[in-house]
Amino acid sequence: MTASALVTIAETWYVGQLGLLSLAGMALVFPMVMLQQMLSAGSMGGGISSAISRALGANDTPKANALVLHATLIALGIGLFFTLIFLWFSRPIFTAMGGQAEALEHCLDYAHIAFLGAVSIWLTNSFTSVLRGTGNMRTPSKVLLSVCIGQVALSGILGLGLGPIPSFGMAGVAAGNVTAYSASAIYLFFYLRSSRSRLKLSFNSPLSRALFIDILKVGGMSSLSSLQTVATIVVVTSLISSLGPEALAAYGIGTRLEFLLVPITFAFGVACLPMVGMALGANLVERAKQVAWSGALLSSALVGCIGLLVCFWPGIWTDLFTSNPLVLSYTTLYFQWIGPCYGFFALGLCLYFASQGAGKLLGPVLAGTFRLCLVAAGGIWLTHNNGTAAEMFSLIAAGMVSYGLLTAFSVYKVSWAR
Repeated sequence: MTASALVTIAETWYVGQLGLLSLAGMALVFPMVMLQQMLSAGSMGGGISSAISRALGANDTPKANALVLHATLIALGIGLFFTLIFLWFSRPIFTAMGGQAEALEHCLDYAHIAFLGAVSIWLTNSFTSVLRGTGNMRTPSKVLLSVCIGQVALSGILGLGLGPIPSFGMAGVAAGNVTAYSASAIYLFFYLRSSRSRLKLSFNSPLSRALFIDILKVGGMSSLSSLQTVATIVVVTSLISSLGPEALAAYGIGTRLEFLLVPITFAFGVACLPMVGMALGANLVERAKQVAWSGALLSSALVGCIGLLVCFWPGIWTDLFTSNPLVLSYTTLYFQWIGPCYGFFALGLCLYFASQGAGKLLGPVLAGTFRLCLVAAGGIWLTHNNGTAAEMFSLIAAGMVSYGLLTAFSVYKVSWAR
């Protein structure tokens, strides 16, 4: 997951070489690309892993095998939906997000190619979720690492050009992404059809409404959490922009670090998810809760230590990006408020993934709803009452702490028994 985060940094660097307007176009399309990844890998992928691990925990291998086909069909359907939406309506969507003139055209150059390959991204993330549901973490990790390496190489070559290969600009950067994921989807398809896989993708399995529901009841609820996360980012960005470009730049530097911290928590979370699911499938409720709390406390401690590090020594991170004294002062203030709260956010996020394995997501989703409402309502009030940067950053910190504590409280109180 850390390699995936570094791919985004490399891709941003490539786009930066294409010019300021290309960077502006990338800023427009990135939230939608991130949303697709969150939905396919974290939300619906979590629903797939949860259903399969619970079936295997109950020693119901035929059901687990049947779920593989149902997961594949769900991925195909949603992937095609994303392709059609962004091929037909990409211009009005990105215009509504503020895109205009040449920056909008660069955005569309990327989006038309990137979402043309949406099916390959959905299939890759669904197939890896199937394997994780069986407890196989090695194969998905190898495949996604190969995707990262291929994407970095191909996006650079096709986007910027190399030797006789011309530069295809934003379309070339997106093509590198699509090519790497298409290759991984094909490989995983044949892997799941081979004798090496514990579960098999068979097209002879009868379709069942109950099995679709088994995946979608977790994946659908999880999708609400992903939408809340993106909405929170949009709201916070809009609120911080009212404080001026220096404050917005400081927030951007801070979120770059958070983007590297979230995959660490995600890695703990996707490890907890099948362990929780299998334990509950075998009716080992106490073990499932122990797995959830162990993973959450480990990720919280690790991410929390990083947060405290930048709280006391922010220059370790901020000096990599700017020397502007005003931006540095805003960034220092940001990390003083937000750094100590990273551990709470990691606690809540890891418990959210564990709750996917249990199929008990109402508490974590409500915690995310509270965070979104708190930040939105408090931010609007501060904006209308000339709130300071410190007050705005303290509000973001309060949102992180409340999300972690409320999610932990819900996991503690809610019974995971059948």
